[in-house]
Amino acid sequence: MDINCTDKELFYINKVGAAAEALGVETYLVGGFVRDKILGRATKDADFVCVGDGIALAHAVAARFNPAPQVDYFKNFGTAHIRVDREFDLEFVGARKESYSEDSRKPAVEAGSISDDQDRRDFTINALAISLNKDDFGKLVDPFNGLADLAAKIIKTPLAPAKTFSDDPLRMMRGIRFATQLGFAIEENTWQGIIDHAHRIRIISQERITDELNKIILAPKPSVGFDLLYKSGLLELIFPPLVELAGAEYKDGVGHKDNFYHTLQVLDNLSQHSNDLWLRWAAILHDIAKPATKRFETGHGWTFHGHEALGGRMVPKIFAKLKLPQNEKMRLVKKLVELHLRPISVTKENITDSAIRRLLFDAGEDFDALMLLCEADITSKNKHKVKRFLENFQLVRQRCREVEEKDHIRNWQPPITGELIMETFGLPPSKPVGQIKDALKDAMLDGVIPNTYEAAFAFMLQKAAEMGLKSVK
Repeated sequence: MDINCTDKELFYINKVGAAAEALGVETYLVGGFVRDKILGRATKDADFVCVGDGIALAHAVAARFNPAPQVDYFKNFGTAHIRVDREFDLEFVGARKESYSEDSRKPAVEAGSISDDQDRRDFTINALAISLNKDDFGKLVDPFNGLADLAAKIIKTPLAPAKTFSDDPLRMMRGIRFATQLGFAIEENTWQGIIDHAHRIRIISQERITDELNKIILAPKPSVGFDLLYKSGLLELIFPPLVELAGAEYKDGVGHKDNFYHTLQVLDNLSQHSNDLWLRWAAILHDIAKPATKRFETGHGWTFHGHEALGGRMVPKIFAKLKLPQNEKMRLVKKLVELHLRPISVTKENITDSAIRRLLFDAGEDFDALMLLCEADITSKNKHKVKRFLENFQLVRQRCREVEEKDHIRNWQPPITGELIMETFGLPPSKPVGQIKDALKDAMLDGVIPNTYEAAFAFMLQKAAEMGLKSVK
């Protein structure tokens, strides 16, 4: 076997080969595992194709372990999965033919040969197979010269692009994803096939599209993938709000930067410092409302007033449309989009401790993530300007550290609760309770009173008296 497997991987592969021989089933190691081993990339799973029943083979393999691992299988799809340890999975499927009708999201599947199975693979570099059969164990089966394409760093369909992309239009996004992850070029006819069949992406479920999009976002340089999605016409179909950022408009000789390519540069900048998917999503969406807020003011130029607030309101809708989670991940992205201009205002001279406290309070535990986004948002080609901005943000970090050490705002909890306010003044849950709580918060953030129970209680009594409320205790 001419691929550099670890001893553990060889152990698992030999188990599969022995089980396949005992069953008399023609079996191959296929796809991404073979590709990545040739490229020297890390692997977390191995795919096996047999000419027969993939589920039966999985059970036979599991029986060769002691204790036998659980076999998860999906009868309708003829696939099975075994987690052999915490770091490695084995996947099984019977060789098959499959294709999509013009408007279907689900393929028609029928049993096939190893040749049929390789025909249905998305790209030549993923159609590589290694025989696990006794007569030619370890032989590379490469009908489409995938090995040569790996060496040349080319993404190319095994069959005519029209056939490959019609069978499963998601392969267009997968091609762009592999080009982004691997640093490969898309072969000319394959690229034209993506452009010609981009409209077919509409039949693919949003979940599958978003899964590919997230994989592109997590690539070392995600801008490559987004640029290809944009130029192919796919991005306009799957993520129209991002495309609306593209282009620079000029009026009275005054232009603004292309916010689409600015966004891609911010995403790349951030990707150098964080692998967090949701922080990268914040980079993608930080200027998403600029098209809706764009105005030209005579004598001043182009403005985008309020784009951070409107952008924050857009985040939940975009996440819902893309079938992204509506939980704390979405709320993090929303918060970062809303706050991404705040640290810039704090770089001005003579900024008060109150402004610093409010930034720390609003950012909370996400302050460091916010600062990473702000620093990534510096995309000027003027190196001196970039240096100056970064130095200013370092000063912001320093001021925030000093205030945080003194006032502990990031983890601030009000010393006076709503329950205590209601109990003190005999109030039900009501607007006055909220008004007193807000006044207490503002007084502490503005430095009017210290963050202590005694000072807060005295302020509460004073504020309540101004509102005509009397203590019942």
